[in-house]
Amino acid sequence: MTLNFEAISLNKQNEYLDKFYRCPRKSSDYSFVNLWGWSDEYGLYWAWSDNVVWIKQTIPNEVFWAPIGLWPDIDWGRCFDKYFDEPITFLRIPEELLRVWEKNIKDRIRSEDERAQWDYIYDVKELIELKGNRYHKKKNLVNQFKKKYDYQYIPFDSKMIDMALAMQEDWCTWRDCESSEALSAENRAISRILDNWQTIYGLTGGALLVGQEMVAYTIAEQLSQDMIVIHFEKGNPEYKGAYQAINQMFLEHNGEQFNFVNREQDLGDEGLRKAKLSYHPVDFVKKYRVTLK
Repeated sequence: MTLNFEAISLNKQNEYLDKFYRCPRKSSDYSFVNLWGWSDEYGLYWAWSDNVVWIKQTIPNEVFWAPIGLWPDIDWGRCFDKYFDEPITFLRIPEELLRVWEKNIKDRIRSEDERAQWDYIYDVKELIELKGNRYHKKKNLVNQFKKKYDYQYIPFDSKMIDMALAMQEDWCTWRDCESSEALSAENRAISRILDNWQTIYGLTGGALLVGQEMVAYTIAEQLSQDMIVIHFEKGNPEYKGAYQAINQMFLEHNGEQFNFVNREQDLGDEGLRKAKLSYHPVDFVKKYRVTLK
């Protein structure tokens, strides 16, 4: 039998989220916002079968991502026999799913660590309070921002989309997005998500304004009952401390009901890895590349 793949669509987000919330471990890759927002960039498609959502990436080549569903209850040996008759590669496999596969079909898989895809998990309370020596520089930059600028924090809503898109365009000029395919792809994903803000469920965010100018914004989504995920966080480099301020203030205003915040991957970028480690993660969502024999 073959899986019938189709474009990831907004009209199936409820059905997808029902499957996603059943996953024992929720990584940022598989939030609906990420799947749909990045689907054009990765050539992502999904197929629905056997109480599983199968995800296929076609750009730059064909590979699979983790199947989404209630992993421990699925007969993986039967599923793989049904749909795959040759070696298949799966990317971004959370450790919990790998353990299920090792328990059920260990002799059929080979795995290797994908460190660049690990999600960084932080304690929300720590990032709000920024206590102690290890957060001294962050707290200092937040305080400098508060003292220097006559700012306003505003929860993100549809009325702010045009301002955010304008700031994103400026940000791409500052960072020279045209010379980086990764930044250009991210810019397109951000624009796609903001353009469809009112039809995507569960989006939240915040922004900092100085006068009538947006100087930083955050776009986020609830990932589970106790965790929120930050999808995008941008700041104007001309405003010292803008990044640290939006990081702290968004969680203070919008994240207090959560215990943890997922700030996604570093993608193997050493500068980004250093920045993410500087906020002292309390855990990681470890992910693996798995080859099905």
